[in-house]
Amino acid sequence: MTRRVTFTFDNGPTPGVTAGVLDILARRGLQATFFVIGQKLRAPAAAALASEAHAAGHWIGNHTFTHSVALGERTDAAYAAHEIEDTQALIGTLAHPDKLFRPYGKSGRIGPHLLSRAAVSLLQAQRYSCILWSSVPRDWCDPDGWVDRCIADVTARDWTVVVLHDVVGACLPHLSELLDRLDDLGVEYRQDFPEDVVLMRTGTPVHLSDAYMSESDLPDVAPADC
Repeated sequence: MTRRVTFTFDNGPTPGVTAGVLDILARRGLQATFFVIGQKLRAPAAAALASEAHAAGHWIGNHTFTHSVALGERTDAAYAAHEIEDTQALIGTLAHPDKLFRPYGKSGRIGPHLLSRAAVSLLQAQRYSCILWSSVPRDWCDPDGWVDRCIADVTARDWTVVVLHDVVGACLPHLSELLDRLDDLGVEYRQDFPEDVVLMRTGTPVHLSDAYMSESDLPDVAPADC
């Protein structure tokens, strides 16, 4: 069985980091999706990195404006509009045609904190595609051990959507090592997403359910420790 891997990079663009990730991917001929933070795109250097990624064939997705309070923990419509639509406006012409959106998961957790009813309504009305994940090896808080964790995740599934981070102190120092080990496994690299991580596609529910959304504000639980 040939295992498939889709790479995504969250929380950038980050000067001094994202360019290094792009260089490694280019040398391997790999394409990924960069889920960007809206407020970072206000800085010209970060916006230029997003443009560079797009020009290289990578997809640019929306990962909220502030990446601070999960949408299911603050359920008013104005907050959802700010986090989603203000980011999309900054992405502008770099956006994928399917308007890719990834909610803030708080260390990769899955649950009703991900979305609010208001957020879901907006995503559907504006025809976004909401994308989750199947591997979060925690590169940002275990910079020396995350590669082993990622390999274990990949070997356990037919198709793994990996979340890495193009931020300081995360995946960059060991990204080439990971790719060498995945090459040894003979994986097939994909840029698209398996159905099991797609909550909605261009506004149409795929795996959307109450398990991913809250109707009322949830307590703000801190992300899990490493």
